[in-house]
Amino acid sequence: MNANASVPLLDHLVLATPDLVATVADFARRTGVTPAPGGVHVGLGTRNHLVGLGGTSYLEIIGPDPEQPEPSGPRPFGVDGLAAPRTITWAISPSDLDATVAAARARGYDPGDVRAMSRRRPDGTLLEWRLTDGASAHPSGLVPFLIDWGASAHPSASGLPVTPLLALSATAPDPDEIRPLLTALGTDLALTEGPVGLSFMVETPRGPVTFG
Repeated sequence: MNANASVPLLDHLVLATPDLVATVADFARRTGVTPAPGGVHVGLGTRNHLVGLGGTSYLEIIGPDPEQPEPSGPRPFGVDGLAAPRTITWAISPSDLDATVAAARARGYDPGDVRAMSRRRPDGTLLEWRLTDGASAHPSGLVPFLIDWGASAHPSASGLPVTPLLALSATAPDPDEIRPLLTALGTDLALTEGPVGLSFMVETPRGPVTFG
């Protein structure tokens, strides 16, 4: 199953962890595929490892960077408050980020202001992108943030190891609250009733593996 075909506009999934080294090792043990070093988020206190999900989608495993000083504010994606790894949210990449933000606001959902970010890959290449600020995102993490890679090479194009995405699904206490917000952004997600949660299944050399 192609990731972009199964989840409209999917750019990447975010698996946040309090211990990046341990989570990367666990992913490798369970799947037989070792995530590639992504880069350092300077000043934010985090770094990441990446795995392709097929097509132009990928998995970001993000956690604290012990080689950086303590950041002045909270680390991204709430990693400071995590006791265990968790699929925390996801991102979509519409063809026109600003128009999609405007359209979503017109439909009653504000995905947040757009801001610029950057990081360097291990080979020194600077990646620059724009994304919607997570401060005003839906607190469940089930409504994706938006990202635009601009002129930078997409992370999936850098020769990542690949575990094709088989499924992405979520649970929410009130799925009918979430569905219109997804529609406002031009995407969709398999939703059922339950505690807030996001999970995905990937194809691996060791068979299908699910992460929550």
